[in-house]
Amino acid sequence: MIPLQDSLTPLVADGLWQAFAVFLRIGAFVSIMPAFGESVIPTRVKLAIAFAFTLIVSPAIEVPSYATILLGDLIWLILSETINGLLLGIGLRLFILALQTTGSIAAQSTSLSQILGGAAVEPIPAMAYILVFAALALAVTAGLHIKAAALLIYSYDTLPIGQFPNPSDLSEWGLAQTSHAMSLAFTLAAPFVILSLLYNLALGAINKAMPQLMVAFVGAPVITAGGLFILCIASPLLLSTWLDALDAYLANPFGARP
Repeated sequence: MIPLQDSLTPLVADGLWQAFAVFLRIGAFVSIMPAFGESVIPTRVKLAIAFAFTLIVSPAIEVPSYATILLGDLIWLILSETINGLLLGIGLRLFILALQTTGSIAAQSTSLSQILGGAAVEPIPAMAYILVFAALALAVTAGLHIKAAALLIYSYDTLPIGQFPNPSDLSEWGLAQTSHAMSLAFTLAAPFVILSLLYNLALGAINKAMPQLMVAFVGAPVITAGGLFILCIASPLLLSTWLDALDAYLANPFGARP
């Protein structure tokens, strides 16, 4: 029994060290990733999800031996892996911010910006809540957890363990991701902006032709009903476009953006 314990001790130590090194990146990633890292998810549940991802990713990753790690190397490893995990999570979180921006633009264009605007920690209009929660449900149904695990495994090829990303490359990547998120947001909100433009043009023409008519009181229900109608019929296409963009990021998080 004693020889067996002596032979298992190094294996257990190596396994725990490898899980710890991988958990540093995964824990930071899970804390802000969509669906699994939302503020409504309890911290214990997030921790359990991070442990589950660690068990999946850890066998595929090769980490330096703990016997060669000094205190300075350990601190460097903790900092670098935490930052690398946050970078991957921020890239995904930008897609949620794009949907929130889409909902805000759509609500502002259709006079629905104040409905339930301050009902949560992040004061966004009801349209944004609908789009975000529908997108999260769609992403999870489409296998977000599987794609996220693959993203974490392949991220070690671009961001090796224990190494900080190049600052110049990081700034270019951040600028490209932010630009892509804003472009996606304005693209998804285009139907509502076009509706608002046509509505205001028509309202101006009616007001010019009939100055005595209170066109604002007559036209306000029209723009509200039109916005809800477009949300109903355009949401499947908007969410499908959003999911395609998310899948493109998960497949190549550091690739060039169109």
